[in-house]
Amino acid sequence: QVQLVEAGGGLVQAGGSLILSCAASERTFSRYAAGWFRQAPGKEREFVAAISGGGGRIYYADSVKDRCTISRDNAKNTVFLRMNSLKPEDTAVYYCAAGEFIATTPTPYVYWGQGTQVTVSS
Repeated sequence: QVQLVEAGGGLVQAGGSLILSCAASERTFSRYAAGWFRQAPGKEREFVAAISGGGGRIYYADSVKDRCTISRDNAKNTVFLRMNSLKPEDTAVYYCAAGEFIATTPTPYVYWGQGTQVTVSS
């Protein structure tokens, strides 16, 4: 069982930046691909970014690809999501997920964090 704990959310003005982190309890976290998803009120959970276990493959949603950077530090069992030029429409609960295979949909991810709220004010 891998436990994931997100941090770094908060209230930020439009145009600002945030760095979200996701700390995993698994010491061999490099075995797992990791993804970030977000869910706004009344909307489906949507893909944001994903990174393979070794970091060699990365995917971004079109809506964030020029503004976000996903990275990981396997020595610290942590995945990061840096978001720049934030917009009000980025407001959502952001979830970290881990699974055996990298994917851009939620289903393949087995482990999920509790989420961290990001609110972007206009």
